[in-house]
Amino acid sequence: MSAVPSAVPSVVAAAERPDRTAVPRLHVITDTRQGRDPLADVRAALRAGARAVQVRLKDGTDRQLLDLARRVVALAGPVGATVLVDDRIDVAAAAGAHGVHLGEHDLPIADAARLACGRLLIGGTVRTPAAAAAAQAAGASYLGVGPAFPTETKDGLPDALGAAGIAAVAAATALPVIAIGGVTPERVPDLLAAGAHGVAVIAAVSRAADPQAATAAFLRALGEAP
Repeated sequence: MSAVPSAVPSVVAAAERPDRTAVPRLHVITDTRQGRDPLADVRAALRAGARAVQVRLKDGTDRQLLDLARRVVALAGPVGATVLVDDRIDVAAAAGAHGVHLGEHDLPIADAARLACGRLLIGGTVRTPAAAAAAQAAGASYLGVGPAFPTETKDGLPDALGAAGIAAVAAATALPVIAIGGVTPERVPDLLAAGAHGVAVIAAVSRAADPQAATAAFLRALGEAP
């Protein structure tokens, strides 16, 4: 009996030829802290021109995360924005999202790549050049690197990498690097010069007096003003 061809693409080959155009430069992450409803921020960010939203819900149930992801997918669809789900590839697939972002203690990237069969973007959180190279070999589509600068958005984070730390990681991979943590529009040029493809933000948009204007400021700094 002849062998059945594998349906899973070569993850190493895919990583060696990353499609940077598939990874927008600005990732706006939902902020649900203190019971906050993030959908108003998502609408504002999309109106400003943001084309990637990461759905993060750290303190909710699986069904609540799925419901939020589906709502964000519905908002993003008309403008062609990319939706990523934090931590959960199963929820990303069920919601019709475009990808998943995996942290250090989530499902390993290689296993996620086998499940995705090339149909989902897979982001991976890394801090070191060695981890970046390993994530690329495992099949990641892009890398989240941080914290770039000190931030109070998430507790228990390691020391900030700074632009030099971002540069060291970016030099070790062909994948798009998305810097996260304490990012402001004023810091974007230094991060781009360090080799970052783009940035991810939470409080800089959600806690801004005008989330739409804040998003637009990031897009201008990234050279993607609509």
